[in-house]
Amino acid sequence: MADHDVSSPLLQSPRADHTQVIIAVDDDSVDEPLDQLQPSPIKHNHNHSHNHLFPNYQSNNSGNPYEFIGSDGFSVSGPSTLNPFQNETPEIDGVYEVLKIVLCLPVALIRLVLFGLCLLVGYLATKLALEGWKDKQNPMPLWRSRLMWVTRICARCILFSFGYHWIRRKGKPASREIAPIIVSNHVSYIEPIFYFYELCPTIVASESHDSIPFVGTIIRAMQVIYVNRFSQSSRKNAVNEIKRKASCDRFPRVLLFPEGTTTNGKALISFQLGAFIPGFPIQPVVVRYPHIHFDQSWGDISLAKLMFRMFTQFHNFMEVEYLPVVHPNENNKENAFHFAERTSHAIASALNVVQTSHSFGDLMLLNKASQSKQGKSSSYMVEMARVESLFHISSLEAVDFLDKFLSMNPDSSGRVKLLDFLRVLRLKSCNLSQEIFGFVDVDKNGSITFKQPKASCGANPIFIYGQLHTVLFMLQFLYASAHVMKLPLFRQACELAFAECDTEGNGYIKEHELGLNIRPAIPDLNKDEIHGLFSLFDSDGDGEVSKDEFVSSLRKNPLLIAVFSPSLLHRYLSGADNRTLEIV
Repeated sequence: MADHDVSSPLLQSPRADHTQVIIAVDDDSVDEPLDQLQPSPIKHNHNHSHNHLFPNYQSNNSGNPYEFIGSDGFSVSGPSTLNPFQNETPEIDGVYEVLKIVLCLPVALIRLVLFGLCLLVGYLATKLALEGWKDKQNPMPLWRSRLMWVTRICARCILFSFGYHWIRRKGKPASREIAPIIVSNHVSYIEPIFYFYELCPTIVASESHDSIPFVGTIIRAMQVIYVNRFSQSSRKNAVNEIKRKASCDRFPRVLLFPEGTTTNGKALISFQLGAFIPGFPIQPVVVRYPHIHFDQSWGDISLAKLMFRMFTQFHNFMEVEYLPVVHPNENNKENAFHFAERTSHAIASALNVVQTSHSFGDLMLLNKASQSKQGKSSSYMVEMARVESLFHISSLEAVDFLDKFLSMNPDSSGRVKLLDFLRVLRLKSCNLSQEIFGFVDVDKNGSITFKQPKASCGANPIFIYGQLHTVLFMLQFLYASAHVMKLPLFRQACELAFAECDTEGNGYIKEHELGLNIRPAIPDLNKDEIHGLFSLFDSDGDGEVSKDEFVSSLRKNPLLIAVFSPSLLHRYLSGADNRTLEIV
């Protein structure tokens, strides 16, 4: 298996939906060996001769326009129907809640004053503890650590102001010598406050937290390990810092929330691997918020609304359970993936919740859909950890695909028709463009979705990654785009297409050159239609497309590589002496 970094996704078991499946493709680009996979996977049938692709592109709507770069059909799973980010009580509902809020309003004002006062005192104590301290690569001196006890007491008073008058604990934290790393599920902003008071650990947090007023100063005193989840170098540096601080007894223990974001506590989403790569013993901790009328999870609810609801409760319940320490197997040589899997299973079992492959990327998709005023925004979540593992695309790329899909004006059910699909891709209706649409619309109902809408087709069961899945054939816009971009010959095809279009050999493509190369695929293009397609590639609008622009545009619109297939295959038949082209 390839080396994992702190952002590598974790696919857990058991899953929330036992009908989910995995992809089966005929290439060697997956992370795990597939030698054990004996049954032949069922594939969407795209058998047709290359003669149908050139020189005059003729085919039917069931053709596969990406066979020339190695696509032989594929299958994907139906995602979980759970929404792990949904707060169950986003609105004030019921006479009891209204009366309770009215009665608690005077108390809420007192709590607000207490909260502000404790935050201010804790901030000033932290500033004093940090004053003049330059050597922050080493553990905080003892006298400065003792000053931080003032801030820790203030943190407990802040919890009290939020209605956590008492907190039920089960089990005890292991000593730092036994478990230098602690991992916990993440439901609200309350847990970091509690752990700061209880353990004062070194926390791993997003770089954006440093700019939060008051809070940024306090977490700096905790010798926080900052990480930018979208930067590979930042993630690697964070892993190195986790290892360095966990290995030194003079540093506090290290605390991580491996889910990478808050959930509603009804499921455990995929784990990042940063806590598990160093190979130290880990103590998992679970946090519960028992409730009837008020869900305290920080999901799809604003911070201000959540704080107001907390201030206007008689009491908020919180339970913390310290689980037995999980040790790495085989003398610290256990794979980080399996170490994380064992730990996540322990947490999920203690919480009695299912595990899903959702990640922070799904929250990005959810927010993007919500900002676009899409109904049922949660339907755009795809269990991003699984998608990243199968297709090797990032969350940012998935959000870009969603942005492209939303520009196609999906209807209230999240479906897009052919004409809107062609409009956004700047294609005119023809045999090829209909084949491209048909490649996405495998259920042949005349519309596509961002992801597969449901799991409805049974197929051969196969065993992969130690799990039994049912292969389905429901590929939609995200999966089709990611599948094409992941094909082994996609990059080479992009480079060859650029070389074919660059007829003058000057390293740039002009509009008329692009038109000459796509007319075999899409006949009867007029100037406006060629200009519209050219504008997709000409990102800076200078009238010329460099190789980097060309390849980048095709990565953003991978389905468009099909329009270059006739010219590439025609060159192949003409006997061009090009080894890569011969492979295509």
